[in-house]
Amino acid sequence: MALDQVDVDSLEEQGEMSFLDHLEELRWHILRSLAAVVVFAIALFLFHKSFFAHVIMAPTKEGFFSFKIFCKLSNAIGMGDKLCITPTAFEVIAVGFGETFITAIKISIVSGIILAFPYILYELWKFIKPGLYEQEVKLAKGFVAICSFLFLTGILFGYYIITPFGVNFLMSFNLPEVVNKPTLASYISYLVMFTVPAGIIFELPVIVYFFAKLGLVTAENMKKYRRHAIIGILLCSALLTPPDVVTQFLIGIPLYFLYEISIIIAKRVQKNEAKKELQST
Repeated sequence: MALDQVDVDSLEEQGEMSFLDHLEELRWHILRSLAAVVVFAIALFLFHKSFFAHVIMAPTKEGFFSFKIFCKLSNAIGMGDKLCITPTAFEVIAVGFGETFITAIKISIVSGIILAFPYILYELWKFIKPGLYEQEVKLAKGFVAICSFLFLTGILFGYYIITPFGVNFLMSFNLPEVVNKPTLASYISYLVMFTVPAGIIFELPVIVYFFAKLGLVTAENMKKYRRHAIIGILLCSALLTPPDVVTQFLIGIPLYFLYEISIIIAKRVQKNEAKKELQST
């Protein structure tokens, strides 16, 4: 008979968990994470019309927050209306049978995963925490909060910065005798591409922290290869965004700052490790 959660917790406290016990515990963590995703997905699907109108399609509208902010910024710095952008009006069409229904389900699930991401990290942390030493637990303090903050910040950056300007560029690019009417599936694909990778990339400081702890990354090496990193950032920006110089710089500049922050993090980790070595000797 399968162990229930109470039995798993009691075995965990006794420190006598077998391989099968660990699998059982992992199953519970996965189930709770999936439950959180399902709850968010169902809630979003129940309000799919409002969600699509005010969130999914919002970056294509003239009154979108980002367009207003850039226009105000343009006037504030004395550039007039040079940064004021009027998005190209277009229709999104559904060509497949049941495409609207299937797309509503897909975007609800993807959005559910994004919203449940902090809880998924929390469940992951609960699973790996018992296997860590007390010192390692202290070092990883704030892991869930920091990773969640960086991921959601990246998602918001992709949504408010990359998406509106990327979509506007792609829709304003025309070919002779061609009517640009994107399908619903293609629009959703680009929306996901503009947001989710940005959320993952914003985890760079956390990745550098753990690599520095393992001795795989040093601040000196990161400074040494800064020029190479800049080229990599520009290439990454080009892959994540349309071939629009302005949009590429909009994502490239934050990535460069994340790289510089990662150098500072790696340097602090090295100092802490050096202090520990001195204390141990």
